[in-house]
Amino acid sequence: MTALPRASRTLPLFAAITATAVALAGCAPGSSAPAGSPAAQPSASAVRTDAAALGEVTLTVWDQEVRGGQAAQMEQLNQAFQARYPNIRLNRVSRSFDDLTTTLRLALSGNEPPDVVEANNGRSSMGAFVKAGQLLPLDAYAEAYGWKERYPESVLRYSRYSADGKLFGEGNLYGLPQVGEVVGIFYNRAKLTALGIEPPKSWADFETTLATVKAEGEVPLQFGNLDKWPAVHVFGTVQSRVVPADQIATLAFGRKGASWDTPENAEAAEQLVSWVDKGYFAKGFNGQGYDASWQAFGKGQGVFLIAGTWLLADLQKALGDDIGFMLPPGATADAPPVATGGTGLPFAITAKSPHPDAAAAYIDFITNADAMKVLTGTGNLPVADTAAQSVPDGPQKEVFTAFGTASAENGLVPYLDYATPTFADTLGAALQDLLAGKSDPQAFLATLEKDYKTFAESNG
Repeated sequence: MTALPRASRTLPLFAAITATAVALAGCAPGSSAPAGSPAAQPSASAVRTDAAALGEVTLTVWDQEVRGGQAAQMEQLNQAFQARYPNIRLNRVSRSFDDLTTTLRLALSGNEPPDVVEANNGRSSMGAFVKAGQLLPLDAYAEAYGWKERYPESVLRYSRYSADGKLFGEGNLYGLPQVGEVVGIFYNRAKLTALGIEPPKSWADFETTLATVKAEGEVPLQFGNLDKWPAVHVFGTVQSRVVPADQIATLAFGRKGASWDTPENAEAAEQLVSWVDKGYFAKGFNGQGYDASWQAFGKGQGVFLIAGTWLLADLQKALGDDIGFMLPPGATADAPPVATGGTGLPFAITAKSPHPDAAAAYIDFITNADAMKVLTGTGNLPVADTAAQSVPDGPQKEVFTAFGTASAENGLVPYLDYATPTFADTLGAALQDLLAGKSDPQAFLATLEKDYKTFAESNG
């Protein structure tokens, strides 16, 4: 959801601020490490897991679960948590992804930050917060609550950093996600049927279908890139058709040993430009917001939408069983799946929170087995126990199957904006220029290579 959303990671236009509990009670700031120093790891012996015995506590929680299905699951879980632990009062502040990203930086540098926050996994957010000593390592809580048994390491690695914030994907655990994510292709089943077209089985079929849809006077690909980051998901989808998955992972985690300046990445950029030249995207896409674009798709404007599974609940509400979802097809119908994805934004505990035990109890509650059932019931994709959920045939089952298939076959590649502290801005701006015809594929890749190489070589 670098994005979006993750990427979850991807919600610009509205910034709703709501309180799901009583007004915030004053609370003294806790102690923390000096700015720029790693936050101290809580000792296992000091961890308290009996939330009912923690006394009267007010927890301030910042999240970005603002859409229909996302908001619904948080509201249900927060109500259940407060019913279970009436001694812990929740003050929920819900913001759009972009608004949360902007305000969180300032809040964490203050003396009284929120207790629990959703922090984008990438280096520009979580990595920077870890480096500044603003997030609490959670390994002691993971041990106490059994999070390592609940979540496979392939999921936990998206919330791991070395204590100095340099290494992404290994080291201490700094957060726990609720949802799984995979970027795939939503399609309007009714429109395809009316055109006499079956969902494409290969990438060549997909491109042929785009041409057919265009010739029939329909919008092949609904798309809005005013916010710049949505193109990252579209480019990542195209890129993963031609660039080996291990190379994408190396690039996305900001490690040495890969390069943007390759023939395969050039091919991906050229294909994306060709879609603009052929008129496959909605008109004025660079000036249309992300929310406006998926809402237009929900109103029947467009046949395909490349986007993440976090849109399922809202699109199903708009289109019912006419909405379909599939993983991006490969070179052949039986090609191994490769798709951008991983986890939603993890919930983290701030280093200055005076109530880390209560905060950990809250995170445990909203990610346990019962919470996964609530997520399923509200149209979200649980990151854990996915196969154990019972869902009806139709769009939701297609999403669950797609995520399960990609996960089981190690087909998920990380979001590209994870790569460096500045890569989200660099890639988003470069893609907007590429799609607007202000740069060509080689200039586009040179811009990415400069940012990537500069960081990889300086990061040790």
